[in-house]
Amino acid sequence: MHVLCTAGHVDHGKSTLVRALTGMEPDRYAEERRRGMTIDLGFAWTTLTGPGGPATVAFVDVPGHERFVTTMLAGAGPVPAALFVVAADEGWMPQSGEHADALAAAGITRGLLVVTRTDLLDPELALDDARAGLAARGLGGWPAVAVSAATGDGLDTLRAALVELVAALPPAAPDGAARLWVDRAFTVRGSGTVVTGTLGSGTVRTGDELELDGADGRHVVTVRAVQELGAPVDAAGAVARVALNLRGVPRDRVRRGDVLLARGAWPVTTEADVRLHGVGGPPPELTSPTGLTLHAGSAAVPVRVRPLGDDVVRIRPEHPLPLRIGDRAVLRDPGAHRIVAGVTVLDPAPPPLRRRGAARRRAGELAAATGVPDAAAELARRGAVPAADLVRWGVPGDAVAALGTRVPGAAGWLLDPAAADAAVTALERAVAAHDASDPLDPGLPLAAARREAGLPDAGLVEAALARAAEPRLVVRDGRVRPAADAGPPEHVLAAAAALRADLAARPFTAPEADRLAGLGLGQRELAALERAGELLRLTPDVVLLPDAPERALEVLRGLGEEFTASTARQALGTSRRVVVPLLELLGRTGRTVRTPSGGHRLR
Repeated sequence: MHVLCTAGHVDHGKSTLVRALTGMEPDRYAEERRRGMTIDLGFAWTTLTGPGGPATVAFVDVPGHERFVTTMLAGAGPVPAALFVVAADEGWMPQSGEHADALAAAGITRGLLVVTRTDLLDPELALDDARAGLAARGLGGWPAVAVSAATGDGLDTLRAALVELVAALPPAAPDGAARLWVDRAFTVRGSGTVVTGTLGSGTVRTGDELELDGADGRHVVTVRAVQELGAPVDAAGAVARVALNLRGVPRDRVRRGDVLLARGAWPVTTEADVRLHGVGGPPPELTSPTGLTLHAGSAAVPVRVRPLGDDVVRIRPEHPLPLRIGDRAVLRDPGAHRIVAGVTVLDPAPPPLRRRGAARRRAGELAAATGVPDAAAELARRGAVPAADLVRWGVPGDAVAALGTRVPGAAGWLLDPAAADAAVTALERAVAAHDASDPLDPGLPLAAARREAGLPDAGLVEAALARAAEPRLVVRDGRVRPAADAGPPEHVLAAAAALRADLAARPFTAPEADRLAGLGLGQRELAALERAGELLRLTPDVVLLPDAPERALEVLRGLGEEFTASTARQALGTSRRVVVPLLELLGRTGRTVRTPSGGHRLR
């Protein structure tokens, strides 16, 4: 299926043309038919036959009156091409201009120019004016057809031109993540809430759980039934006009501008950096942060605007929108009744701007951004990013997966090589400064190292360090340390040598607190010696040589099959202060076990 919208001045025959092409009445309300003027969105469809076989074309018929431009934008926003209608007997009119502005701003650059009512006046003058009006807005070169819906003249030519137009449209993405902008919501007796919209990407199936995203946040709903062009189907794939019967949401919770999304697949965009596109000229200079409305899909949301550079601004919509890189939208001034600019989303999750000059620097970072999702460019700009976020922002999943094979990463994160190198340099500097100031506590805790490296996740610290062929830093025991550990200071090693001399003759007689104090060995010094493998601490104050457990086992083997703590104490020539934690250590390490009688035996 292909979906087009109409566009053009009020009462130039848009609905009449759709009716002639499809045999269906696009105007849904009696008032519309009585007044002969469309006031809301209408829908109709037909099947055309061309060289490639039959093609279904659906039309979103939009109102042409200036009071309903917001409605026109809601219908045109999600579609890829337009049928631009100008009446031969009236020519190019004011709303012709605003509709053309809207199409150009929304990035709808494919379409057909149709001059209607040729039975009333020769179409040449209107054709010339319309071509000039479209060309002035960057829409030149559209094929043009002159028709009379009243007599049928030119309709076959129009059908052939429509076949050529839809054949040249870019392919849809039925395998992508579903996104359907709601343009109508109503209740069907016995079924409940029904919404309609243009499915721009993905596939929706009966039974799917989707996220309904609106002004009051996101809610999970279930698809009870799917209709495509009025007929029930099990699934509908993009691009398509669909109706969805929803379970889990009352009618008053759904409105035009809400959007149905594949669960977890779309970002919650509270701010976005966008590039402005002027309509028929350079981008305008935005002087006020308020007063503009962003039209995205079928939504119309007030926004605050902060200029960053010549054609780059940051927008903050009144409520979050599910925007991706490359999405097009329209900025309109509702007070002045004019299209201000089109926008292309460059970054749907921009960094905060906290320092003086940050806005201008940010504009420089985005100078080369095109709005085409690029995995490597996004990673380079951000330094580190969760792979899943890149996909949510619109980067193709296969490109993200391929990037993941070439760059460091950890726990779902990707790390830019240049950012990794900068992190390693910062860590080497920070670890060296820390160890110089506190040699008894070498290395940085992993959390502190992450902050020093400027990385968003502790797992990336090790990933950054692993890039080096011969890393100078390693992660060991939860700390980032020099790979070649210098060990404790010399005076601490000298004190350890004195302890070893004390314990050489009586290996299980742990030195008392006063002896340790006399050697200048406090808790931090003892901890440093334990990390270096110079001593074994059974408790914070009970210190033996590292080989004490093995030497104890040699003695305990001579005590028979079972022994008590008391007999072990006597055999080892030590005190209860030492033997109890020593036996606990032997038990924890699986070298002894407790017996039912409360004693111990060797394994």
